[in-house]
Amino acid sequence: MVRPIYKGTVVTLNVDTVRLPNGHTIDLEVIRHPGASAVVPLKEDGTVVLIRQFRHAANGFIYEIPAGKLHPNEDPLDCAARELEEEIGYKAGRFQLLSSIFTAPGFADEVIHVYLATELTLGTQNLDQDEVLEVVEMPLKDAIGKIEDGTIRDAKTIVGLQAVYIRQVGNR
Repeated sequence: MVRPIYKGTVVTLNVDTVRLPNGHTIDLEVIRHPGASAVVPLKEDGTVVLIRQFRHAANGFIYEIPAGKLHPNEDPLDCAARELEEEIGYKAGRFQLLSSIFTAPGFADEVIHVYLATELTLGTQNLDQDEVLEVVEMPLKDAIGKIEDGTIRDAKTIVGLQAVYIRQVGNR
């Protein structure tokens, strides 16, 4: 049984009555989210293009890779390409899926598809009204350093940057 509690523009909150594999029946609060795509934009010289974006829930600005919510029936790759250009003003000649990750599987069904974008060319930045951000470029190694020192704390960004870094180190 599903009992709707709240339906917003980004998430829906339900209380689901479920029978667990151990036979117990319980009520679970579940946030339903349409999913998202995120992109690690990597230039030929090893520079990554990040954003430093205001996030109310995080109480300020945080470093992130470009990302956005999937539109209804939208292919995650199309979402990745759209968000890349909208947020940082770049198009990519090539995308590679790095991983599809659960953000908080204890209470939410959101999956973020994380891509590597290469062969970057300039496009047109087109921010939404709620996007307050600056574009920041740095060497991938410096971005990894910002993970290590706690400056970069966003999970999708950490997963994406580390996946790209591991691939580069493994290809040496």
